[in-house]
Amino acid sequence: MQIALVIGSTIATVKDEAIHWRKLLIVRKADTIGNMTGDPFVAVDSVSAGSSARFTRQTNNTPVNAVIVGVIDSLKLGGDVTYRKE
Repeated sequence: MQIALVIGSTIATVKDEAIHWRKLLIVRKADTIGNMTGDPFVAVDSVSAGSSARFTRQTNNTPVNAVIVGVIDSLKLGGDVTYRKE
């Protein structure tokens, strides 16, 4: 699983039938304090967010590489909160 921030959305007029009703969001990987790293990529939104993660019930056997499976409200490392959703 990877931490990423949603930075936008995109529209595909043609996509696999298995993900036809899912939103496609543009995300960037983030570190544990919320700083974005790496290049943007597209992820299928399976939880209305605004690796094995891609094998959800909704996307099993579909041609996707990234799926949003949760929304992080806060992140705690070593007893300290390093990220809190605003």
